[in-house]
Amino acid sequence: MVRKIIDYQKLSNNILNLLIKKFPDGYGDDDIITFKNAKGQVIQAVEIKTEDTIYLVKIGVKLIGAIEDFIEEEESNNSNNKDLDFLSTEDFSE
Repeated sequence: MVRKIIDYQKLSNNILNLLIKKFPDGYGDDDIITFKNAKGQVIQAVEIKTEDTIYLVKIGVKLIGAIEDFIEEEESNNSNNKDLDFLSTEDFSE
């Protein structure tokens, strides 16, 4: 299996969705993996697995903001779609 370290700025919507599904109420201390990278810097990450890849997503304040923005955008999109469900074809007749 391939292991990738990924920063929040490079997260795809797919990985964000997996993060939200795995940690719907947020992640805790037990979920955090701490290690040193090749430069000797201490990195903290959470693990997300797909069929062929293990992603170590670096955590921090910016990751939390990115997740919150993504959830807000998804909720907004879903809300807009629900608004369209209430419209009937009669609303568009002349």
